[in-house]
Amino acid sequence: MLGACPLDCPDTCSWVVTVRDGEAVTMRGNPDHPYTRGALCVKVNRYLEHAKAADRILHPMRRVGPKGSGRFERISWDEALDETAARLRGIVEEHGGEAIWPYLGTGTLGYLQGAEGVAGRRFWNVLGASRHHLNICSVAGNTGLRQVNGTPGGMDPETFALSKLILLWGTNTLTSGHHLWKFIQEARAAGAYVVAIDPIRTRTAEQADEHLPIRPGTDAALALGLMNVVLAEGAEDRDYLANRTSGWADFREEILRYPPERVAEITGLPVAGIRALGVRLAHTRPTGIRATMGIQRHAGGGTAMRTIAAIPGVTGDWRHPGGGIAYSTSGHIHLDIDTRDDLLARPVRTLTMTRLADELDESVKCLWVYGANPMASTSDQNRIRERLLREDLFTVVVEQFPTDTVDYADIVLPATMQIEHADLHAGYGHMYLMWNEPAVEPPGECLPTTETFRRLAARMGLTEPSLYDSDLELAEQLLSSGHPSLEGVTLDRLRKEGWVRLNVPQPFVPFTEGFPTPSGRLEFGSGPAYVPPHTASAAPGPYPLSLITPASHTFLNTTFGNNPELLRRSKGPRVLVNPEDAARRGLGDGQRARVFNGNGGFEAVVEISEKVRPGVVASAKGHWGKLSPGGATVNAVVDGRDADMGRGAVYHDNLVDLVPVSPSSSADSPALSP
Repeated sequence: MLGACPLDCPDTCSWVVTVRDGEAVTMRGNPDHPYTRGALCVKVNRYLEHAKAADRILHPMRRVGPKGSGRFERISWDEALDETAARLRGIVEEHGGEAIWPYLGTGTLGYLQGAEGVAGRRFWNVLGASRHHLNICSVAGNTGLRQVNGTPGGMDPETFALSKLILLWGTNTLTSGHHLWKFIQEARAAGAYVVAIDPIRTRTAEQADEHLPIRPGTDAALALGLMNVVLAEGAEDRDYLANRTSGWADFREEILRYPPERVAEITGLPVAGIRALGVRLAHTRPTGIRATMGIQRHAGGGTAMRTIAAIPGVTGDWRHPGGGIAYSTSGHIHLDIDTRDDLLARPVRTLTMTRLADELDESVKCLWVYGANPMASTSDQNRIRERLLREDLFTVVVEQFPTDTVDYADIVLPATMQIEHADLHAGYGHMYLMWNEPAVEPPGECLPTTETFRRLAARMGLTEPSLYDSDLELAEQLLSSGHPSLEGVTLDRLRKEGWVRLNVPQPFVPFTEGFPTPSGRLEFGSGPAYVPPHTASAAPGPYPLSLITPASHTFLNTTFGNNPELLRRSKGPRVLVNPEDAARRGLGDGQRARVFNGNGGFEAVVEISEKVRPGVVASAKGHWGKLSPGGATVNAVVDGRDADMGRGAVYHDNLVDLVPVSPSSSADSPALSP
């Protein structure tokens, strides 16, 4: 059975599931898919095992213990629907629909069941619920790219095989989207030079031809410095600048304010290294830049993406296959996502995902969590816990496993996993639409999210016909936008073939006919081209170390955070510390430390390494608090601040310190594996 990986990864793999006697027995990457090429990642290779795990939630449950205790009793679907419908109806009647916060995450990126599309949104519009700003992942970068190119869509990642210079900028390809590496290898075989720009010497940085260990959040300054060298070399594409861009004169003056010497002071990189890469950039066509979501999770994240996106405008790389910038291909997806906003009786407020600790106040009477695990994944963790303990808050969690967030629910509803439901996907790291056909029947009483909302709408007596559209009807609607990129893409074809490339040329060179901006040109814009991170601009204080929280190689956000084998491979929460910083604090390799600031703290095993520069520490996201020593995750120290654009998250822009933890103080902490 052909399907597609639903997880929050640019690669959106095509997979093949073998079913025997109604049971999924094997899963492998689809060898016929041009991007997947037969390979899955270390995480998804355990997907079938995960779906059969002993701790899978299989039935509706009602809380019987105190909030946070994780104590529940099994109830029937009729009981769950009756109680939930009555509570929602009462909240709407007494407080209005805005008292409901539908908190949707990126647990699945499906256009039917998950974050990308229509799951539940029509239902919430009928009730007049508050809108949910899903800002946790990419919004600052998306906003910055739209200001320059008019869209976050950029290069087809497959064209990196044609690049001669590849800048992997703030992205760990071999952990977070490893299928791109095949195309990078093709480029290297043809003579391409690969540079990793990253505060950590990651798996990817170790495989690159050159690694620039930049200070976190100073990427825009480096971009300006590189363009400064391009100008000094007289290598700017003057024809492209004159005919395909706007705002160049002012932006050129901004570039001139950032010579390599100034940029070296800001970024912590040597002047010679900045100048050498600038010269290489000036004279190497095409140059492809891969910059993904981690790069924009700081105070100046949107500006950073906007400034980096200016580079292909200066060099003229958009002329060439293999030239430009690849952040997300989502801007090239033109599905008709009809959430029926006309069903809203009046405008409603918007509540912001990463501000859960601030905005989950007494005006919110129901928190409905699906595809999300905010107790482990969202910033300002300790204050979120306080909010979730409110007795007047009715919390419903739609889930597959007993996550940290489930422990605070009043009602838990069992959700299907990808091999058990239908969904439509589009990778944000390639140019293919994917269909996921259910391979097996759901276990227990698990339901697709779409079916849960259909049943709840019926139990509430709602009569809006679109609330009852089937999954196949919803998929047909999504494909009906009429955009030229969808010509020839039908649901019947997708169900038969499993995947279809968008109707675009191959190789795909975007913006050959102009940019989707007001001027039709690449727009350099005005204002500052570098906004310092909070860690650089904050006054000296008690927390001198800059913390970044990269993706784990074994978890996908907090998905798989309870898988015993992947937990074992992760070696538990760890924190990378430079030898200089470790020595100052009396920390030894393998010792447990508390990482803390004014928000709280978490415990992790120290790994002394020069993979991080002095003044920087790193601890991967994805662990569950209930399975971690001390009961907290890295998000206990992450601020609930906003980035400069789109209210983006700031997971890589926090100040902390470390102290040793004595063995006795952690004796009663949860184990690192179940």
